[in-house]
Order: sequence, then structure tokens, then C-alpha cells
Amino acid sequence: MKPVLGIESSCDETSVAVLEIDNGKPQLLAHQIASQLEYHMPFGGVVPEVATRQHMRHLDPMVASVLGQAGVELNDLGLIAATRGPGLASSLMIGYTYALGLGAGSGVPVTGINHIEGHLFSPFLSAERHPVYPHLALIVSGGHTMLVHVKAPWSYEIIGKTRDDAAGEAFDKVAKLLGMEYPGGPEVEKRATAGKAERFNFPRSMLHSGDYAFSFSGLKTAVRYTLEKLPGRLTEHDRADVCAGFQQAVIDVLCGKSQKALEEFDLKLLTVSGGVSCNQTLVAALQKMCEEVGVEFLPSNPKFSTDNAAMITYAAALRQQDGVLISEQEDIDPNLSL
Repeated sequence: MKPVLGIESSCDETSVAVLEIDNGKPQLLAHQIASQLEYHMPFGGVVPEVATRQHMRHLDPMVASVLGQAGVELNDLGLIAATRGPGLASSLMIGYTYALGLGAGSGVPVTGINHIEGHLFSPFLSAERHPVYPHLALIVSGGHTMLVHVKAPWSYEIIGKTRDDAAGEAFDKVAKLLGMEYPGGPEVEKRATAGKAERFNFPRSMLHSGDYAFSFSGLKTAVRYTLEKLPGRLTEHDRADVCAGFQQAVIDVLCGKSQKALEEFDLKLLTVSGGVSCNQTLVAALQKMCEEVGVEFLPSNPKFSTDNAAMITYAAALRQQDGVLISEQEDIDPNLSL
């Protein structure tokens, strides 16, 4: 199977990768990510126009660099892939139209890949193994929180997703309430290690709702009300305890819903991916839960958890292998569903 070139530009990370599947196992030949964090940090979040400019600045030299690192010529490729959604329209457009241009100039076929599908397959890329079916996928990031019943190749059922804030979004908002810099997720986890989670009894929203929907907006509001009631100036001990209590509430909901789904659908494998899966406290809790119920647990490697082209390229290679490519005539879709 010829190598695949993949491009990820759904938000504020420009990433390019070259990957091939050898004897059923993914082999990542080259991979680069250009972070834009320093450009968005002063604004406390992603600014679409800034993201677009940075994608335009980085993409062309990154493609040349990655192909060189992989030792592959453009004409040697079997496929060019780019994220077509969901994400910021302006960011998606840069990567997708660039891929179409490469394809038109080289004659290499082009396909669009769903960003969420990339996350879904990233744990198997991390483990360098072929995807297992059926299984349960927990995807937790800044923009998405969902449980997916992966029934068979290319057959998915979203059994639950957030009704408001995604888990990663809630982490960032709570960090902002505590006066921390963007992105807030890593800071909350870091502070939580020194905190006492039991000090604050934050709500476990929808934990016993009887379905698999999530809601983290109320939890964020509960943190805000708690901070307003604290006497005097906020201390570092206060921050640590709030972080620990908030983080534990999120983890309890994610673990509880995942366990219920595993048992109801009689599934023997749980994967977790997305930016929030970099949180090692969450990963440890999911690992413990899976051990207790006798289920295999497969987390995504942190280097493939945030937005990256490796997962997009892997999804594209799997689709090409199975002959289920998305036509290059399909346009970007900022609201693309799985």
C-alpha cells in the first residue's frame, strides 16, 4: 500500500503527516505539528482570523519538510487526505483546498476525513494495531464529548454527547474563573494534584439521567457560585481544592457513563481520545474502572490526543484499504457529524 499524506487544520494546529499500513499495522513515516498557542493565549481563546493566517504561513513548508523526512516524493503517494470538518470554516478551508491543489497538480487522489473519526482511531494508531470491532469510544476534547458505539468498520452510533459545554471547554472556563491562563486544562490538572477534592461537593451532572447525554455547563456555574461564597482573597489552597473537586466531578461522570454503556451493550473494549485524554488522572480512573468490570482499556497516546495529522492520515489509510473513500467533490463542513 502506498504512503498517505494527511493534513489537519480544523482549528488552531497546523499538522502534516505521512503514514503507511504495513501488514495491518500503521507505520508513521513523518509527522509535524505547528502550535499556535502563543498567538491565541493573549486573547484567552482561539481567534479564527489569527488561526487562518498561521495555517497559511506554515502549511506549504511543512508539507515539503514532512515529505522530505519520510523520503517520499509527491508522486509516490497513494492518497492525499485533509480534514473536512467539523471545525472552524476558515481553518478547514486552508488545509482542504491546499490538499485539492496538491492532488490536481500530481494526479494523486484526494479525500476528506472527519476530524472526530480521526480521534476515534487514534488509540489504535498509538498501539500500532488494527482497530477492534465492536468497541466503545469515549471522545473528550475542547469541542466534543461523546460516547460512540463502534459497531463495525465505518458503522457508528453516537449513543450520547454533551448538551452544552464539552469537558475540555468546561476545564478552560473553570481555569479562567480561577485566574489561570489559556489553555486551562493542563493547569487545572496540575493544581488538582495538590488539592482536596472532597472539600467541595460539586454536582455530577446527569450521572443518573438514565441515558448517555452529558452536561458540564451547570458544573462550571457551580464552581462560579462556590468562588463567590469563599471569604476573603482566593488562596492557592482554595484554587487547588476547587481544581481537584471540579476535576473529580468530571471524571466521575465520564467513568460512570462509560461503565453503564459498556455493560448495557456488552462491549469488551473502551478507547479514549481527544485533548482531555491527556489528563492522566482521568486515564487512571478509566483504567481502574475497566479493570474492575473486566474490560480492555486503550487510551490514545498524548502525542496523538490533541489535534494532529497522524490520526487523520491513519483514518484515510484505513478508508483507502477498505475502499470507502469520501469523494473529493465533497466540500468542507464546519458542522460535520460522525
